[in-house]
Amino acid sequence: MSKLKAWISAARLRTLPLSVSGIIAGSAMFNNVVLNSYDSDKEVIGNLEGAAPFYATLIFWLAIATTLGLQILSNFANDYGDGVKGTDNKDRVGPERAIQSGAITKKAMFTGIVCTTVVTLCMAIALIYVSFGKENFFYSLFFFVLGIGAIVAAIKYTVGNSAYGYRGLGDVFVFIFFGLVSVVGCYFLFTKQLNGLVFLPAITIGLLSTAVLNLNNMRDFQNDQKVGKNTLVVKLGIDKARRYHFTIIGIAMIAMLIFLWRTYQDINDTLFLIAFVPLTIHLIKVYKTANTELLDPELKKVALSTFLLALLFSLGQIL
Repeated sequence: MSKLKAWISAARLRTLPLSVSGIIAGSAMFNNVVLNSYDSDKEVIGNLEGAAPFYATLIFWLAIATTLGLQILSNFANDYGDGVKGTDNKDRVGPERAIQSGAITKKAMFTGIVCTTVVTLCMAIALIYVSFGKENFFYSLFFFVLGIGAIVAAIKYTVGNSAYGYRGLGDVFVFIFFGLVSVVGCYFLFTKQLNGLVFLPAITIGLLSTAVLNLNNMRDFQNDQKVGKNTLVVKLGIDKARRYHFTIIGIAMIAMLIFLWRTYQDINDTLFLIAFVPLTIHLIKVYKTANTELLDPELKKVALSTFLLALLFSLGQIL
Protein backbone atom coordinates (compact mmCIF):
# COMPACT_ATOMS: atom_id res chain seq x y z
CA MET A 1 0.00 0.00 0.00
CA SER A 2 1.33 3.44 -0.96
CA LYS A 3 1.76 6.12 1.72
CA LEU A 4 -1.06 8.19 0.21
CA LYS A 5 -3.46 5.24 0.26
CA ALA A 6 -2.41 4.46 3.82
CA TRP A 7 -3.24 8.00 4.99
CA ILE A 8 -6.55 7.96 3.10
CA SER A 9 -7.36 4.64 4.75
CA ALA A 10 -6.40 6.04 8.17
CA ALA A 11 -8.74 8.99 7.59
CA ARG A 12 -11.61 6.44 7.37
CA LEU A 13 -13.63 8.12 4.66
CA ARG A 14 -16.73 6.07 5.49
CA THR A 15 -17.03 7.97 8.79
CA LEU A 16 -17.11 11.42 7.18
CA PRO A 17 -20.78 11.56 6.02
CA LEU A 18 -21.93 10.87 9.57
CA SER A 19 -19.71 13.62 10.97
CA VAL A 20 -21.31 16.34 8.83
CA SER A 21 -24.90 15.19 9.43
CA GLY A 22 -25.24 17.51 12.43
CA ILE A 23 -23.98 20.51 10.45
CA ILE A 24 -26.50 19.82 7.70
CA ALA A 25 -29.35 19.47 10.20
CA GLY A 26 -28.39 22.58 12.18
CA SER A 27 -28.03 24.62 9.00
CA ALA A 28 -31.41 23.38 7.81
CA MET A 29 -32.96 24.71 10.99
CA PHE A 30 -31.55 28.14 10.12
CA ASN A 31 -33.14 27.83 6.69
CA ASN A 32 -36.38 26.87 8.44
CA VAL A 33 -36.31 30.08 10.47
CA VAL A 34 -35.62 32.31 7.46
CA LEU A 35 -38.14 30.74 5.10
CA ASN A 36 -40.89 29.33 7.31
CA SER A 37 -41.07 32.09 9.94
CA TYR A 38 -41.81 30.26 13.17
CA ASP A 39 -43.53 32.59 15.60
CA SER A 40 -40.93 31.95 18.30
CA ASP A 41 -38.20 33.24 16.00
CA LYS A 42 -39.63 36.53 14.77
CA GLU A 43 -36.75 38.47 16.30
CA VAL A 44 -34.27 36.19 14.57
CA ILE A 45 -36.13 36.52 11.27
CA GLY A 46 -35.96 40.29 11.50
CA ASN A 47 -32.21 40.12 12.01
CA LEU A 48 -31.75 37.70 9.11
CA GLU A 49 -34.03 39.32 6.55
CA GLY A 50 -32.65 38.72 3.08
CA ALA A 51 -30.13 36.15 4.34
CA ALA A 52 -28.77 33.69 1.79
CA PRO A 53 -29.75 30.00 1.96
CA PHE A 54 -27.44 28.10 4.28
CA TYR A 55 -25.76 26.12 1.50
CA ALA A 56 -24.63 29.37 -0.15
CA THR A 57 -22.90 30.78 2.92
CA LEU A 58 -19.28 30.72 4.00
CA ILE A 59 -20.39 29.77 7.52
CA PHE A 60 -21.83 26.48 6.24
CA TRP A 61 -18.73 25.45 4.30
CA LEU A 62 -16.33 26.45 7.07
CA ALA A 63 -18.45 24.46 9.53
CA ILE A 64 -18.30 21.46 7.19
CA ALA A 65 -14.52 21.82 6.82
CA THR A 66 -14.00 22.17 10.58
CA THR A 67 -16.15 19.14 11.30
CA LEU A 68 -14.34 17.02 8.72
CA GLY A 69 -11.05 18.11 10.26
CA LEU A 70 -12.25 17.06 13.71
CA GLN A 71 -13.44 13.69 12.42
CA ILE A 72 -10.19 12.94 10.60
CA LEU A 73 -8.26 14.06 13.70
CA SER A 74 -10.35 11.69 15.80
CA ASN A 75 -9.69 8.84 13.38
CA PHE A 76 -5.93 9.45 13.38
CA ALA A 77 -5.91 9.69 17.18
CA ASN A 78 -8.00 6.54 17.49
CA ASP A 79 -5.58 4.66 15.25
CA TYR A 80 -2.63 5.99 17.28
CA GLY A 81 -4.14 5.40 20.72
CA ASP A 82 -5.35 1.86 20.04
CA GLY A 83 -2.14 1.10 18.17
CA VAL A 84 0.10 2.21 21.04
CA LYS A 85 -1.99 0.36 23.61
CA GLY A 86 -2.07 -2.83 21.55
CA THR A 87 -5.87 -2.83 21.31
CA ASP A 88 -5.63 -3.14 17.53
CA ASN A 89 -4.22 -6.66 17.25
CA LYS A 90 -4.70 -9.84 15.24
CA ASP A 91 -7.90 -10.65 17.17
CA ARG A 92 -9.59 -7.39 16.24
CA VAL A 93 -12.65 -7.58 13.97
CA GLY A 94 -13.09 -5.05 11.16
CA PRO A 95 -10.71 -3.20 8.82
CA GLU A 96 -6.99 -3.38 9.67
CA ARG A 97 -5.71 -0.08 11.02
CA ALA A 98 -2.69 1.85 9.74
CA ILE A 99 -0.39 1.42 12.75
CA GLN A 100 -1.60 -2.13 13.30
CA SER A 101 -0.63 -3.08 9.73
CA GLY A 102 2.64 -1.11 9.79
CA ALA A 103 1.55 1.07 6.86
CA ILE A 104 2.13 4.18 9.01
CA THR A 105 4.58 4.38 11.91
CA LYS A 106 3.58 5.64 15.34
CA LYS A 107 5.88 8.65 14.92
CA ALA A 108 4.36 9.54 11.55
CA MET A 109 0.83 9.19 12.90
CA PHE A 110 1.68 11.47 15.83
CA THR A 111 2.96 14.05 13.33
CA GLY A 112 -0.26 13.63 11.37
CA ILE A 113 -2.28 14.29 14.52
CA VAL A 114 -0.35 17.50 15.22
CA CYS A 115 -0.72 18.78 11.65
CA THR A 116 -4.44 17.96 11.53
CA THR A 117 -4.93 19.70 14.88
CA VAL A 118 -3.31 22.90 13.59
CA VAL A 119 -5.30 22.90 10.34
CA THR A 120 -8.59 22.17 12.13
CA LEU A 121 -7.97 24.90 14.70
CA CYS A 122 -7.28 27.42 11.93
CA MET A 123 -10.53 26.49 10.21
CA ALA A 124 -12.41 26.78 13.51
CA ILE A 125 -10.98 30.26 14.12
CA ALA A 126 -11.96 31.32 10.58
CA LEU A 127 -15.48 29.98 11.18
CA ILE A 128 -15.81 31.90 14.44
CA TYR A 129 -14.56 35.12 12.85
CA VAL A 130 -16.88 34.86 9.84
CA SER A 131 -19.86 34.15 12.10
CA PHE A 132 -19.28 36.67 14.90
CA GLY A 133 -16.79 39.19 13.54
CA LYS A 134 -15.37 41.66 16.04
CA GLU A 135 -18.70 42.65 17.56
CA ASN A 136 -19.47 39.49 19.58
CA PHE A 137 -16.33 38.89 21.64
CA PHE A 138 -17.95 36.67 24.27
CA TYR A 139 -19.63 34.48 21.65
CA SER A 140 -16.28 34.19 19.88
CA LEU A 141 -14.52 33.30 23.12
CA PHE A 142 -17.15 30.70 24.02
CA PHE A 143 -16.95 29.00 20.63
CA PHE A 144 -13.16 29.11 20.68
CA VAL A 145 -13.17 27.27 24.02
CA LEU A 146 -15.78 24.89 22.58
CA GLY A 147 -13.50 24.27 19.59
CA ILE A 148 -10.54 23.52 21.85
CA GLY A 149 -12.78 21.15 23.80
CA ALA A 150 -13.80 19.37 20.60
CA ILE A 151 -10.15 18.95 19.57
CA VAL A 152 -9.20 17.59 23.00
CA ALA A 153 -12.20 15.23 22.94
CA ALA A 154 -11.24 14.00 19.46
CA ILE A 155 -7.74 13.13 20.66
CA LYS A 156 -8.47 11.85 24.17
CA TYR A 157 -10.95 9.17 23.11
CA THR A 158 -8.16 6.59 22.98
CA VAL A 159 -4.92 8.55 23.52
CA GLY A 160 -3.24 8.71 26.93
CA ASN A 161 -3.69 6.97 30.25
CA SER A 162 -6.95 8.84 30.90
CA ALA A 163 -8.54 8.03 27.54
CA TYR A 164 -12.28 8.27 28.15
CA GLY A 165 -13.09 5.65 25.48
CA TYR A 166 -11.48 3.07 27.77
CA ARG A 167 -13.76 4.07 30.65
CA GLY A 168 -17.14 3.72 28.96
CA LEU A 169 -17.62 7.45 28.33
CA GLY A 170 -17.38 7.45 24.55
CA ASP A 171 -21.17 7.41 24.12
CA VAL A 172 -21.58 10.55 26.22
CA PHE A 173 -18.99 12.51 24.26
CA VAL A 174 -20.34 11.37 20.89
CA PHE A 175 -23.86 12.45 21.84
CA ILE A 176 -22.64 15.84 23.06
CA PHE A 177 -20.32 16.71 20.17
CA PHE A 178 -22.02 14.95 17.22
CA GLY A 179 -25.47 15.95 18.41
CA LEU A 180 -25.84 18.95 20.68
CA VAL A 181 -22.68 20.86 19.74
CA SER A 182 -22.90 20.08 16.03
CA VAL A 183 -26.60 20.82 15.47
CA VAL A 184 -27.34 23.47 18.10
CA GLY A 185 -23.90 25.06 17.74
CA CYS A 186 -24.22 25.35 13.95
CA TYR A 187 -27.70 26.86 14.27
CA PHE A 188 -26.34 29.42 16.72
CA LEU A 189 -23.46 30.33 14.39
CA PHE A 190 -26.06 31.37 11.84
CA THR A 191 -28.68 33.01 14.04
CA LYS A 192 -26.91 34.12 17.25
CA GLN A 193 -30.07 32.83 18.97
CA LEU A 194 -31.35 29.60 20.48
CA ASN A 195 -34.59 27.84 19.58
CA GLY A 196 -35.94 25.00 21.69
CA LEU A 197 -37.02 23.07 18.60
CA VAL A 198 -33.44 22.70 17.37
CA PHE A 199 -32.69 20.37 20.28
CA LEU A 200 -35.00 17.71 18.80
CA PRO A 201 -32.96 17.05 15.62
CA ALA A 202 -29.84 17.50 17.78
CA ILE A 203 -31.01 14.64 20.00
CA THR A 204 -31.75 12.53 16.93
CA ILE A 205 -28.38 13.05 15.25
CA GLY A 206 -26.57 12.62 18.56
CA LEU A 207 -28.31 9.34 19.40
CA LEU A 208 -27.88 7.89 15.92
CA SER A 209 -24.18 8.78 16.03
CA THR A 210 -24.00 7.09 19.43
CA ALA A 211 -25.67 4.05 17.90
CA VAL A 212 -22.83 3.80 15.37
CA LEU A 213 -20.29 3.81 18.20
CA ASN A 214 -22.33 1.25 20.11
CA LEU A 215 -22.35 -1.03 17.05
CA ASN A 216 -18.58 -0.62 16.76
CA ASN A 217 -18.17 -1.58 20.42
CA MET A 218 -20.58 -4.52 20.11
CA ARG A 219 -18.55 -5.80 17.16
CA ASP A 220 -15.29 -5.43 19.12
CA PHE A 221 -16.71 -6.71 22.41
CA GLN A 222 -14.55 -9.84 22.69
CA ASN A 223 -11.25 -8.14 21.92
CA ASP A 224 -12.03 -5.00 23.97
CA GLN A 225 -12.87 -7.15 26.98
CA LYS A 226 -9.64 -9.10 26.56
CA VAL A 227 -7.36 -6.02 26.35
CA GLY A 228 -9.12 -4.03 29.08
CA LYS A 229 -10.88 -1.46 26.92
CA ASN A 230 -13.91 -0.93 29.13
CA THR A 231 -16.40 0.48 26.64
CA LEU A 232 -20.03 0.84 27.66
CA VAL A 233 -20.73 -2.46 25.88
CA VAL A 234 -18.09 -4.21 27.98
CA LYS A 235 -19.61 -2.70 31.12
CA LEU A 236 -23.18 -3.61 30.16
CA GLY A 237 -22.66 -6.95 28.45
CA ILE A 238 -23.99 -7.83 24.99
CA ASP A 239 -27.64 -8.41 25.94
CA LYS A 240 -28.06 -5.06 27.69
CA ALA A 241 -26.01 -3.32 24.99
CA ARG A 242 -28.42 -4.68 22.39
CA ARG A 243 -31.41 -3.36 24.33
CA TYR A 244 -29.60 -0.04 24.77
CA HIS A 245 -29.10 0.06 21.00
CA PHE A 246 -32.81 -0.42 20.32
CA THR A 247 -33.65 2.26 22.90
CA ILE A 248 -31.41 5.03 21.58
CA ILE A 249 -32.51 4.51 17.96
CA GLY A 250 -36.15 4.42 19.10
CA ILE A 251 -35.75 7.69 21.03
CA ALA A 252 -33.98 9.25 18.03
CA MET A 253 -36.98 8.44 15.83
CA ILE A 254 -39.45 9.72 18.41
CA ALA A 255 -37.59 13.04 18.73
CA MET A 256 -37.94 13.62 14.98
CA LEU A 257 -41.62 12.68 15.08
CA ILE A 258 -42.17 15.23 17.84
CA PHE A 259 -40.35 17.81 15.74
CA LEU A 260 -42.61 16.98 12.79
CA TRP A 261 -45.71 17.27 14.96
CA ARG A 262 -44.61 20.68 16.26
CA THR A 263 -43.56 22.17 12.91
CA TYR A 264 -45.53 20.45 10.14
CA GLN A 265 -46.53 22.78 7.30
CA ASP A 266 -46.63 20.63 4.16
CA ILE A 267 -45.84 17.16 2.85
CA ASN A 268 -42.19 18.06 2.18
CA ASP A 269 -41.61 18.18 5.92
CA THR A 270 -42.11 14.40 6.05
CA LEU A 271 -39.30 13.55 3.62
CA PHE A 272 -36.92 12.52 6.42
CA LEU A 273 -39.28 9.67 7.33
CA ILE A 274 -37.82 7.76 4.36
CA ALA A 275 -34.64 7.31 6.42
CA PHE A 276 -36.67 5.43 9.03
CA VAL A 277 -36.99 2.50 6.59
CA PRO A 278 -33.29 1.45 6.54
CA LEU A 279 -33.06 2.16 10.28
CA THR A 280 -35.98 -0.20 10.96
CA ILE A 281 -34.42 -2.87 8.73
CA HIS A 282 -31.19 -2.38 10.66
CA LEU A 283 -32.92 -2.96 14.01
CA ILE A 284 -34.39 -6.21 12.69
CA LYS A 285 -30.91 -7.27 11.57
CA VAL A 286 -29.41 -6.53 14.98
CA TYR A 287 -32.22 -8.45 16.69
CA LYS A 288 -31.62 -11.52 14.52
CA THR A 289 -27.79 -11.46 14.63
CA ALA A 290 -26.52 -13.44 17.60
CA ASN A 291 -22.83 -13.14 16.69
CA THR A 292 -22.03 -9.46 17.16
CA GLU A 293 -18.81 -9.78 15.14
CA LEU A 294 -21.07 -9.99 12.07
CA LEU A 295 -22.47 -6.50 12.73
CA ASP A 296 -19.58 -4.69 11.02
CA PRO A 297 -21.57 -3.94 7.80
CA GLU A 298 -24.31 -2.38 9.94
CA LEU A 299 -22.01 0.49 11.01
CA LYS A 300 -21.98 1.83 7.47
CA LYS A 301 -25.73 1.36 7.13
CA VAL A 302 -26.57 3.36 10.25
CA ALA A 303 -24.02 6.08 9.42
CA LEU A 304 -25.41 6.48 5.89
CA SER A 305 -29.00 6.34 7.17
CA THR A 306 -28.18 9.21 9.53
CA PHE A 307 -26.62 11.16 6.67
CA LEU A 308 -29.70 10.43 4.53
CA LEU A 309 -31.99 11.63 7.31
CA ALA A 310 -30.03 14.90 7.58
CA LEU A 311 -30.13 15.42 3.81
CA LEU A 312 -33.85 14.71 3.55
CA PHE A 313 -34.58 16.88 6.58
CA SER A 314 -32.59 19.66 4.95
CA LEU A 315 -34.37 19.18 1.62
CA GLY A 316 -37.72 19.36 3.39
CA GLN A 317 -36.82 22.74 4.85
CA ILE A 318 -35.71 24.13 1.48
CA LEU A 319 -38.66 23.02 -0.66
